[in-house]
Amino acid sequence: MAEEQWGGDDELDFSQAPVDTSSFDEGRAPCRGKGRGTILYNNNDSNYSAGGYNSYDKKKGDCEESYDNNAQNENRENNRYNGNRFGGNRQDNDKPHGNNRSDNDGNDRRWQDNRDRNNSRRNRDDNNDETEDNGYSGSYQNGRNDRPRRDRDDNRGGRGYGRNRDGGDDGGGFNDSGDRGRRRNGSDREDNKDEPKKREIYVPPEQPDDENSLFGNDVSMGINFDKYDDIEVKVSGENAPRPIQSFDRSGLRSILLENIKKSGYTKPTPVQKYAIPIIMNGRDLMACAQTGSGKTAAFAVPIIHNLLEDPRDLIKTNTSCEPHVIVVSPTRELTSQIHQQFRKFALGSIIRTELVYGGTSVSHQTHKVLNGCHILVATPGRLLDFMERGKIKLSSLRFLVLDEADRMLDMGFLPDIEKIIDHETMVAPEERQTLMFSATFPSEIQELAGRFLRNYLFLAVGIVGGACSDVEQNFYQASGQSEKRKLLKELIDKQNQMGGIEGTLVFVEQKRHTDFIAAFLSESNFPTTSIHGDRLQREREEALYDFKRGKMMILVATAVAARGLDIKNVSHVINFDLPKTIDEYVHRIGRTGRVGNRGKATSFFDSNVDTPLTGDLVKILKQANQPVPDWLESGGGGGSRTFMPGRGRRFGGEDIRGNKDAYDDRYEDVGYAPPVPAEPEEVW
Repeated sequence: MAEEQWGGDDELDFSQAPVDTSSFDEGRAPCRGKGRGTILYNNNDSNYSAGGYNSYDKKKGDCEESYDNNAQNENRENNRYNGNRFGGNRQDNDKPHGNNRSDNDGNDRRWQDNRDRNNSRRNRDDNNDETEDNGYSGSYQNGRNDRPRRDRDDNRGGRGYGRNRDGGDDGGGFNDSGDRGRRRNGSDREDNKDEPKKREIYVPPEQPDDENSLFGNDVSMGINFDKYDDIEVKVSGENAPRPIQSFDRSGLRSILLENIKKSGYTKPTPVQKYAIPIIMNGRDLMACAQTGSGKTAAFAVPIIHNLLEDPRDLIKTNTSCEPHVIVVSPTRELTSQIHQQFRKFALGSIIRTELVYGGTSVSHQTHKVLNGCHILVATPGRLLDFMERGKIKLSSLRFLVLDEADRMLDMGFLPDIEKIIDHETMVAPEERQTLMFSATFPSEIQELAGRFLRNYLFLAVGIVGGACSDVEQNFYQASGQSEKRKLLKELIDKQNQMGGIEGTLVFVEQKRHTDFIAAFLSESNFPTTSIHGDRLQREREEALYDFKRGKMMILVATAVAARGLDIKNVSHVINFDLPKTIDEYVHRIGRTGRVGNRGKATSFFDSNVDTPLTGDLVKILKQANQPVPDWLESGGGGGSRTFMPGRGRRFGGEDIRGNKDAYDDRYEDVGYAPPVPAEPEEVW
């Protein structure tokens, strides 16, 4: 869905919003905009969370929603609820029905004509039927079903149905002066026919460079970290360098060792033990490891080391920049996280890092890139756009990293990746190192890698595609959205009584359900926010920021948050809807139980939908030494063809070149890491 475009001269005006800015962290102003799906309401107009939801004050009235378009009834509702509810007749200017606060009184409202945005806010379900534009299921309020709008036989208002939309008989909107207008479908307005869809021009805030900001949010090593020493590792290819056993004996530069200590790392994880010397030795690499195993540091640390060991001039002009490193990842959130990791490990060095991703101002990112950068982290689409504009050239590229490559394939980024690699400015494969990291690498990705990796090493750590044994996995049977909501409420109530709900991540399959469930939980006085692809980039970043800082206890998300995100306080992952593939399930529950910490994952199993996943779920549970419910095991055998972990082997990922073991006493001694016995964990 296209996002709305705000004109270049538009400015965000927060002066009308009755927001207590003291509740925000210093330097972070509350963001109120015109974002789709931003159904925000609060108790007293003073406790507002950008990108989140606050519970409704029951003392001000019940939650019965009026669908009457009568002006007198609307005025009564406005005075009764003081505007503090979702889906009602009066809403703030950042809600999807276009109502603004007055200039003089925060409790007065003036209606704004919604004609200029009448087509941009309609969501479509999987059958392309128009549904309620705020994404909330009508079955939750007054028993109205979430039917396609064209099938409704009423002309009542409520949640924007009667707000002057094009091409329908449910007009009943307001005119430009704010008065009640005649019913009309907007067909007599020329500006409704060809008005371009608008989008917010978002400039992300500058990220601080102090140590507390860079190192304060790292996931610390858990009590089960030493179990990593027992994980089996397989390397195939020719002349692989020896693994390291400690950072101190790795040959890394002192500035990197200092930043590693500040990050709280005491010893390398298995993927780091093998990947760091491979990259330092100049080899191409395809690495597979479980989620939460430190893959980002496994390539960030040796890349920075090599840049510092062999410094080269940074080429930039007034119109273009030639970075030395480009890291490509599938989602905006993961891109931002990888960028932060590079900034952290490069702290105090001459290395400059930048990032480009969609949903943000192109001119702002262009200005930063043209200032020059050694390392550029990007999403595929925005990177390709900058390359086609001539802003980024690959003539000086030394490292190309593809992170979560299988996810990029699933998301349809393969053509973009091919265009990037085949770009006219791209250096020859022998002049660069190409690295691929992910938790899964199906044969399609390996065949693709064979086209642009040269004499690469294949690294498989643990059961590739398997779940981490540090995550406790539980399953409950539930059929339909209503039963799942009831079970979710009971589960979170119990969790709240036993010690708190902070760090709960709830996954749903459809974007239109995300905001609804977030509001449902907020009504139960659980501070909740949401993130999905239809939210503006500003709203997505605000939601993540509030969740990471503990301002919002619960985050409801679609698959946009399933890959790679390393959030410190995630203690419980709930699969409200199970995904379609076992790979996605593994990535979801991998948001908790990271780096040796214990975690918990709970999944709602709907036999009407999730039966094809049964066989693979049973295998995942057994491989992670988790108990399998009798009802799940008895219904097994319907496993999907997308992923069959193990298939009779201990590894779910194999080198399709022939599975040739690199460790037949054929180490290449590079002088960095002589084999030493494992050392006890040091306290840094």
